[in-house]
Amino acid sequence: MTPQALDSLSREELVALVLAFSEQVRTLQARIAELEQQLKGPPKTPRNSSLPPSAGQKENRPERGRKVRKGRPGVARALAEHPDDVREVFAATCTGCGQPVTPADQPDLAHAYDHIDLPPLRPIVTRVTLHRGACSCCGARVSAPAPHDMPAGSPFGPGIVALVTYLHARHMVSYARLVEILDGLLGLEISEGAIANMLARSTEPFAAEAERIEAAVRQAPVIACDETSARVMGQTCWQWVFGSPDAVAHRIAITRAAAVPTDFLQGATPEVWVSDRYGAQAGHGQAHQLCLAHLLRDAQYAIDAGDTVFAPGFKRLLKRALAIGSRREALADSTLVQYRRDLDRRLDALLATAPTTRAGRKLRDGMAKCRDHLFVFVTRRDVPPTNNVSERRLRPSVIFRKSLPRARSGVTNGFRSVWGAALYAAICSVIATAALRGLNALQAIHACLAGQSVLKPP
Repeated sequence: MTPQALDSLSREELVALVLAFSEQVRTLQARIAELEQQLKGPPKTPRNSSLPPSAGQKENRPERGRKVRKGRPGVARALAEHPDDVREVFAATCTGCGQPVTPADQPDLAHAYDHIDLPPLRPIVTRVTLHRGACSCCGARVSAPAPHDMPAGSPFGPGIVALVTYLHARHMVSYARLVEILDGLLGLEISEGAIANMLARSTEPFAAEAERIEAAVRQAPVIACDETSARVMGQTCWQWVFGSPDAVAHRIAITRAAAVPTDFLQGATPEVWVSDRYGAQAGHGQAHQLCLAHLLRDAQYAIDAGDTVFAPGFKRLLKRALAIGSRREALADSTLVQYRRDLDRRLDALLATAPTTRAGRKLRDGMAKCRDHLFVFVTRRDVPPTNNVSERRLRPSVIFRKSLPRARSGVTNGFRSVWGAALYAAICSVIATAALRGLNALQAIHACLAGQSVLKPP
């Protein structure tokens, strides 16, 4: 307001303006005090928040004296049960007198060991020649069809496709390094474009198997879910994982909203949904089990921020619940029901307290809203108390996101095509589901490319 405008105001108007400014100053001072209090709070670390372990400060190990190694009997590698070849070696001459000796003079075994090596690695090239001619009966032209196991088109067979897919998706090997590896190890000259085309052609079998895996997950009574960020064509997207005891489905979507699990479920409602406290994860199951590992870290942060009323007792309550969960298999159903009631009573008593710090009040208010989602696992033996299994299933993708080099140099932090992101998610689904049946990643990729479902027992 200009000085001329102030001069034109009456006494009553000036008093009202001063009172309004005074109220605004008090509001801003309260906000400043609140922000200063937040700045004085403890730092967020992997110990008291959802930050990954890699974001924490690594402490220096204390200096220790040289460890004295205790002696123990030597342990040698066991001999192979079925060696590919056996070489019998006999002495030719006597080391004492120098006279020749025969194998008949050496009936005793002195020593046996295995020598393990790799044969020269090279691709097997099969030249397919298709012939044509005329029928001797009717004169019609006839041409030989291409063999079903060696169709015309791409010269690279399923073994090479599986190897390229395995190295790229599972071990984060870039196109440029794949070119070097295939040339150096196999003597196979192949371009980056050929590798991209090879992976693009493999999208169909992996996508079909991923759909079957998603259908299997939707039928499960208990589904655990989590998500992590992913970069697709320079845009931040999200990789979701939906897991059951029998199948694991991955998806990469452009959003982190509740629309993704809603679209995945396609109207299905699991009995229990397991996740963290992220709002988009709520309301997808008949019951909801929150990850107690996340809540333990939240409680630790409130303790670090000075709360001595609610957070310490809440942390002890969570540890008690986890201890009960670790003994579920040995306890009767009636005993578990009694434990659940006891935990609820203890929680009610904690919620009735009045924390004196902002962090403590925030934690208490949050737990009051989700009190029914804390101890579902106590009476449901098929429900895990934490969402650790989902985080472990996303861990390779986090490494992939941080490690995947460009074709030449640098780090992409993601995918340069939509189909590449979709293919990677489908491959993750196939590998994770196959692991539940004892198949390793390369076996799962071979099976999928051969048209075999990894949902079947091995």
